Amino acid sequence: MNRTEKEALVADLKEKIQSATALYYTDFTGLNVKRMTQLRRTLRRANVDYVVIKNTLALRAVNESGLVGTKLRGPTGLVVTKDPVGAAKIITDFAKANDSKPEVKGGVFEGKQIDKAQVTKLASMPSREQMLSELGASMQAPMTMMVSMMNNLLSNFAGVVDALRVSKEASAGGGSAPSTTSA
Repeated sequence: MNRTEKEALVADLKEKIQSATALYYTDFTGLNVKRMTQLRRTLRRANVDYVVIKNTLALRAVNESGLVGTKLRGPTGLVVTKDPVGAAKIITDFAKANDSKPEVKGGVFEGKQIDKAQVTKLASMPSREQMLSELGASMQAPMTMMVSMMNNLLSNFAGVVDALRVSKEASAGGGSAPSTTSA
């Protein structure tokens, strides 16, 4: 690979990193081609980029994107994502199913360095869609209760009006005229 190809790779990775909210470093040692392909497909379906590149080039792209990267050792795959929780879940779930491979080395989340434990914490959080649905449900509950109370109030009012009508009909149809006494 010549210098211009390397510069193009770094520029492409830099662009991806700048548009992402999280970047995770993984060690993919021990993954065979079949499992690696499966991991890439799973990540791609979730709109997550998985890039395998030389550590020096990866570090250059991270630093040029304005983030501070740590020195990388060993085979490294970069997970570049706009959905940090979803990507962390995919990586940890995949690792659980495949003998802890790939192993998370750490990463960068919202401009700050994070370690393996913090990536695991992110993976345990509910997904964005789940949090939005919970928020919607919590916002809908008071409105539903208010509508129910208004419906009950109208129903009670209708019952009172009906009872008043029945009592007026009973008093008017009772056969005796109302007495008027003059003083």
